[in-house]
Amino acid sequence: MKPKNVQKIKVSKNGPYLVSGRIPIRKQVITTDAEGTPIEWRADTKYPPQEKCALCRCGQSKNKPFCDGTHVKVSFDGTETARQEAYLNKPKEIDGPALKLTDVEELCASARFCHRAGGIWNLVPKSDDAEKKRIAIEEACDCPSGRLLLRDKNTKKIIEPDFEKSIGLVEDPAVGVSGPIWVRGGIPVESADGKTYKIRNRVTLCRCGKSSNKPFCDSSHYPEAETVERVHDE
Repeated sequence: MKPKNVQKIKVSKNGPYLVSGRIPIRKQVITTDAEGTPIEWRADTKYPPQEKCALCRCGQSKNKPFCDGTHVKVSFDGTETARQEAYLNKPKEIDGPALKLTDVEELCASARFCHRAGGIWNLVPKSDDAEKKRIAIEEACDCPSGRLLLRDKNTKKIIEPDFEKSIGLVEDPAVGVSGPIWVRGGIPVESADGKTYKIRNRVTLCRCGKSSNKPFCDSSHYPEAETVERVHDE
């Protein structure tokens, strides 16, 4: 019997993400309240599992989420710049009475769940309040990139959502954009030169082609990021 492919994602040089091992792939839609604040994830289109597939990384495929070779036509520069991931060792920390927040801002994918109820940064210092603690935990667990991690100060345990190995394709209709590729459950992501990036429960990979922290998302797909870039260019 032919052995199954190991579940992993390989970043190809200036090309797509090569996914192996029949990893489930599904659109994940950010749903918002009347004010436009994200409140929950909604599972949407489910793609048939494949032993191998190639997901677009340049952002210009006509067959999204899959690669159609457009990266060659547009001379896509997919040079990986994350490399040492040194920022993972320099998080900001907020210490509250019941929770401790670790915040790696460089990983932000602008899903915006952390903005509800005044924002997680204001909730953690007041986490002796049961409701504020509950909302802070929800916000951290909804963060797709793993930028925000909470530790329960009583149990000393990191609070993480329980994910099966799967891929989510983030859609953000409230702001009219497609977000990153949401890698869940500790799937290894391997660079074009064979290095395995730090394996994490939640990772967001760039699929707009514009990130300055490739292969990871840095919010360049978000409209606000484009505005800042235009102002800087002017």
